Amino acid sequence: MHAHAHDHAGHAHPHGARASSQRRLAATLALVGAYLVVEAIAGWLTGSLALLADAVHMLADAGALALALFAIWLASRPAPAAHTFGYRRAEILAALANGVALAVVAVFIALEAFGRFAAPPAVDAGPALAVAAGGLAVNLAGIALLHASRGDGLNLRGAWLHVVSDALGSAAAIAANAAIWLADARIADPLASLAIAALVLRSAWSLLRETVDVLLEAAPAHLDVDALRRALETQSGVASVHDLHVWTITSGMVSLSCHVEAASGVDGHELLSRITHELRERFAIQHATIQLEPAGFRAREEVC
Repeated sequence: MHAHAHDHAGHAHPHGARASSQRRLAATLALVGAYLVVEAIAGWLTGSLALLADAVHMLADAGALALALFAIWLASRPAPAAHTFGYRRAEILAALANGVALAVVAVFIALEAFGRFAAPPAVDAGPALAVAAGGLAVNLAGIALLHASRGDGLNLRGAWLHVVSDALGSAAAIAANAAIWLADARIADPLASLAIAALVLRSAWSLLRETVDVLLEAAPAHLDVDALRRALETQSGVASVHDLHVWTITSGMVSLSCHVEAASGVDGHELLSRITHELRERFAIQHATIQLEPAGFRAREEVC
């Protein structure tokens, strides 16, 4: 006897939530895109590497936000016959691209900062300080816009992390230019730039680690696979569980498949109902594919 159980409820984010996230991303993109031009020009004119670094970081933010918007749109497209899960993993690929972009930006900033330590150039700190303060205000506005959406998947979390790390970068640029303006401490510029690079790299590592886990189909970090296996094996009427796999299709969409050997005389439909209920209620797994096998089926298959 073979049987399959699928619970397809709750795969996608509600349409209203997705539309709200898109609007927030678009508004943040408009703010960041406009101000990065201001920071880049001001950084060039004042000679502030910290300000230029923050402008480059904002450019990465703008690209990340645009990519996140595109990924949300692509993920919402109907699933064609050749892509049975649709384009949901586009969000994971976007998050991966965001993480790589963050890492590249961090290396670029660090190299430029090390080059300035020997002979820190003069910086017109007054105007640079004012522009950095404006950048912080823009980033804080972006953080407020994206705060409610940051839990709606790795893609949106990646976009939020970009803006958060850039806000910290703006704060570092403010501190550096204030030190130069008040005490002519030119060394503060490359030091602040290195601090920005470290913040960016930390965000990149966190995001890359999570996205690579999804792409390698690792079990979700919040799930205890051993506890899940025990929960299945201790169900009344279950003789054994094998070929258990748990993975993430995209953020918030966990899938499970396994073979369950049922004891003799067990009602398969009732057993499937209990198992899927346990998976849904205890482990929040909404998509489960379970193959029921009669007692001794696996042993017979191995002999054959």
